[in-house]
Amino acid sequence: MENPWQTLNKKTVYDNPWIEVTHREVLNPSGNEGIYGVVHFKNLAIGIVPVDEYGNTWLVGQYRYALDQYSWEIPEGGCPLGTAPLATAQRELLEETGITASRWDTILDCHISNSVTDEAGRIYLARELSFGTAQPEETEQLEVRKLSLREAVDMVLRGEITDSLSVMGLLRVQLML
Repeated sequence: MENPWQTLNKKTVYDNPWIEVTHREVLNPSGNEGIYGVVHFKNLAIGIVPVDEYGNTWLVGQYRYALDQYSWEIPEGGCPLGTAPLATAQRELLEETGITASRWDTILDCHISNSVTDEAGRIYLARELSFGTAQPEETEQLEVRKLSLREAVDMVLRGEITDSLSVMGLLRVQLML
């Protein structure tokens, strides 16, 4: 389908290593002038749902600065555009949980909030797990929790897990397995 929007002017109003925010003057699909703010993400969002042979998974709890609240999530990280997403997923799972996996399946590609951002995500199912020591980054104060996949899905259904990659990943794995 052809794009009904026309960009008249585009100006970067904020830029850092992770995002670029632009202010745009546009003609909307009705032909009227308007404005649009777009957040461009410089990383692909990566999520991992690790599942062992007993149907257990692992969540990571951390305080999220932007939300100003604690959040339970699947292991996640950012993959710089142009680099290998699977390698990032493997690194993030090890860093956050100490888990490595022999089997990796891409289960979902998604857009996180497509009305104002171009952020894309990829979610993996990690199986055939081995366990070691977590190696969190200095910006991460993490709590790792092992629970059944069913319990994690119940947390989604009760609204205790609200992170979009986690909701999508856990529900997709529940449907698959």
